[in-house]
Amino acid sequence: MKRTGASPITATSKPGNAILRFEQVERRYGEVVAVGGVSCEVAAGSFVALVGASGSGKSTLLKMVNTLTSPTAGRVLFGGEDVTTLRQAQLRRRVGYVFQGIGLFPHFTVGENIAIGPRLAGEKLSPQRIFELLELVELDPDMAQRTPDALSGGQRQRVGVARALAGDPELLLMDEPFGALDPITRDALGEKVRELHTKLGLTTIMVTHDMAEALLLADRVLVMSEGALVADETSRALLAGAGGEVAQGLVAVPRQQAERLAHMEDTR
Repeated sequence: MKRTGASPITATSKPGNAILRFEQVERRYGEVVAVGGVSCEVAAGSFVALVGASGSGKSTLLKMVNTLTSPTAGRVLFGGEDVTTLRQAQLRRRVGYVFQGIGLFPHFTVGENIAIGPRLAGEKLSPQRIFELLELVELDPDMAQRTPDALSGGQRQRVGVARALAGDPELLLMDEPFGALDPITRDALGEKVRELHTKLGLTTIMVTHDMAEALLLADRVLVMSEGALVADETSRALLAGAGGEVAQGLVAVPRQQAERLAHMEDTR
């Protein structure tokens, strides 16, 4: 795969504080390099946004954490252990995952969808726990008996978040979680996820192509381009011009939109 002019970087967290570590991780599909030699550490308790254009490798990198995709080279370490050596039930319990397409089972009730993770691990989630999870994502507990087709898109995605939290995970992974939602619902759900991140003491990694969303929600923004990690900055640093050409190209979009809106206000 052809590379841009941006140089790959190695992103690190504070020594001894990393809950997740990528060590020269690669994922190839024949001659196509989806992820090429990424090394990165994620500190426990941080909220990280993984940003990049379509095809940059961000979703592929995320899926290697919970083994939905396996590396063709390198290792992904979670709590110091190679994720490919962990029992799947154990890994799924410790890592919550919110799918891009929500992924609820249409013929299961909302409650059954929320309880599916613990059920696959041989555990039964009590009705009270299901009610607590629904309340946590600001849904009426009575919705537990409904099927997904009776809910709005925003409600279904909240159920997806509740399902990801059902096993009391240490790490929450989110792959374009709000992409199909209207702007108002998207903004409200983003704020709720950020609130839950803090309240539950999670480590969160969110894949998004929306730089404005990343800047508003994350403590740290990692930028990918053509399978390489090319920037690792705080939101404040990115807004101040840091991160290089690819990162600043992404920052330019919300900045230009804000400037055009401000110009419209001034000319009225």
